Amino acid sequence: MPKQYLPDFKSQVVLAVQKGLPIKMASQRYQIAQSTLYRWIKECGQPDTDFSIADYTTLQRKSQRVEHILQIIRLSKIIEQVPLQRRLEILARLHEQFEQYSVHELCEALNVSRGTFYNHIFRKADRTKYLEEQQALMLQVQQIFDNSKQRYGAEKIRVVLAENGIRVGKERIRKIMNELGLVSIRENAKSNYKKRQQYQKRNLLNQEFKAKRQNEIWVSDITYFKIKDYAVYLCAIIDLFSRRVVGYRVSKKSSTHLVTATFKKAFEDRGRPADLTFHSDRGGQYISDAFMSLLYSCGVQQSFSRSGRPYDNAVSETFFATFKKEEAYRRDYSSEADFRKSVDEYIHFYNEVRPHQTLAYKSPARFEELYGKEKTQDI
Repeated sequence: MPKQYLPDFKSQVVLAVQKGLPIKMASQRYQIAQSTLYRWIKECGQPDTDFSIADYTTLQRKSQRVEHILQIIRLSKIIEQVPLQRRLEILARLHEQFEQYSVHELCEALNVSRGTFYNHIFRKADRTKYLEEQQALMLQVQQIFDNSKQRYGAEKIRVVLAENGIRVGKERIRKIMNELGLVSIRENAKSNYKKRQQYQKRNLLNQEFKAKRQNEIWVSDITYFKIKDYAVYLCAIIDLFSRRVVGYRVSKKSSTHLVTATFKKAFEDRGRPADLTFHSDRGGQYISDAFMSLLYSCGVQQSFSRSGRPYDNAVSETFFATFKKEEAYRRDYSSEADFRKSVDEYIHFYNEVRPHQTLAYKSPARFEELYGKEKTQDI
């Protein structure tokens, strides 16, 4: 005997189909043969509608126009000119922001197979998870290294992590330490001690922060500024004669490379000056073999502040304090790029516009300009 269906159930199914539910999907959802569905629709007749023939013609015309637009886009092959990776990124964003579009519709619109799109989504999720784990691990490595007062190497940090239930290979920790610029003091303690002994009396300035000419004495230092949950470092080089910032660089690492790159550019920009003295504190970057060799190769004499005497490098210290008070502390930086832009704008202002008391209230640029004119007249 054929299965009997209640009239209300029939009406509900027919109404769903009339509202756009495909016959095949309705058959699967309600467990009803497609032939039975067609019969019910025929029995119920067409749904009541307020559409006129003119309305139907207008909709038909709009539908045809949309179809023509899609055909033009496909014939132009403009979508294929967009790299697949870029299309996948756009699809991922649209899929996340607009729930009304199915994956099938999105992929068909940008000519991407659904399998490729799903693989992209899964890889992206895995990559994001790995980066989050790596960031957390880097913070833990940094903390353990700092707590040991820079004594621990990769193996000891691995042991401490393991004691806290975190199993990580020694090689991965070593790579993180290299990325963060962390070097155990045990590895170069003897060589650093010899360097300190060798240069501990080479303070050529003795807090006499005056120069008779341009490019006679440069002073340098590094400061840091926190942006959200990480620090960025600013290295600056200042000409004592005009107090001009002749070189600067921003980096996420307070490394030897930061100092060498800053000096190289300043040295070239200032015409590779002769008889130059370079003064700094005794930070590891400034006493590194790489940086001292660079100065030696450029014929530059090196001078150091005494240990624990910040006033021996007062000009650099003052510049950083001024920068922070007049610029950095007044802003809420959203990113490293935002901080870099702020540094660029401030140093341009500092060099070109800001009057200095030690320069008779002239800007460094103006002071150097007048000095150049005097030299020309003397010749």
